[in-house]
Amino acid sequence: MTTTPRLTVDLAAVARNTSTLAARTTGELMAVVKADGFGHGAADVARTALAHGATRLGVTSLAEAFALREAGLVVPVLSWLNPVDADFPAAVVHDVDVAVPSLAHLAAVAAAPGKARIHLHVDAGMARDGAEPTEWAALCRAARRAEQRGEVEVVGVMGHLGCADDPADACNARGRTRFSWAVEVARGAGLRPRVRHLAATAATLTDPRSHHTMSRVGAGLVGIDPSRTTVLEPALTLTAPLVQVRRVRAGTPVGYGHAHRTARATHLGLIPLGYADGLPRVASDRAEVLVRGVRCPVVGRISMDQVVVDLGADGAGAGEIATVFGPGTRGEPTVAEWAAWAGTIEHEVVTGIGARVPRLTRAAAHLRSLA
Repeated sequence: MTTTPRLTVDLAAVARNTSTLAARTTGELMAVVKADGFGHGAADVARTALAHGATRLGVTSLAEAFALREAGLVVPVLSWLNPVDADFPAAVVHDVDVAVPSLAHLAAVAAAPGKARIHLHVDAGMARDGAEPTEWAALCRAARRAEQRGEVEVVGVMGHLGCADDPADACNARGRTRFSWAVEVARGAGLRPRVRHLAATAATLTDPRSHHTMSRVGAGLVGIDPSRTTVLEPALTLTAPLVQVRRVRAGTPVGYGHAHRTARATHLGLIPLGYADGLPRVASDRAEVLVRGVRCPVVGRISMDQVVVDLGADGAGAGEIATVFGPGTRGEPTVAEWAAWAGTIEHEVVTGIGARVPRLTRAAAHLRSLA
């Protein structure tokens, strides 16, 4: 019997999602495994995705990239969010591609011993990461000079769409136009970027015009489609035992601040999970869990380490398992529901589950034939 909370990662779902995504594009598929594979285990998700259609890996920091190398992964890896003083010499040693969003970054990368593989990063309309259009031509010319000196190899141009979760938003067309312009400017400077990537999960699923030679997918691997257009399979299930069950009278106050009072005589179950484990506190008195096949509401405030649920008149026994969320196939709440209860996105829920929750990873080796 399970005596502690458990987060189960279903790599079979990751495998099927990867195959679905790979089938939606004619270009390469980069598996983005940042934030520990969106909370699912970076190396495990990476291996599964590579076995089912992905050809490259992407992360934000160099530390994440080096961890993939330490895990024995030898395919191309791109890191795209680093300060100017990042350890670019180590990136060259570990054969990690790096994104270059500014002249200062280019100078730092070019100064590293050896030849760095770089992807020039253009701001396609988010005012976030990437070079501004007014700086783009100068960056391309400087990159070409560095390439001629043997300091870098410009293998790619990249950007990111800000509104791809809404395929009809006009900002996507503007982003595509800016990216195409950026590629032409790069070519005009004498660069020949073989890899061109703009689309993330939502655009991969909805906008073939943004695919270019490669798409980057992260959330989609683990069952999240920001565009809400495609059925993908959630890969996480969070369970926990009831550590205590009590029968209470109508009007019993529950939790901090007595934010909830029972409307009737009922049974209350205590679950050893809280906001320190990633349950969003704002979902208090809104969320539900599944116990004995029945949805039971969270009552009172979610605490740091525990949450109380109303088990109803029939109750349940201490030690029985509550499913906090899962794929939804057995009536349990989904990550999407928890995100709605918390007023956030699924990405925040899955990446927020704390390290003290034990993980169980189910392999997907038998699904290799899907690739």
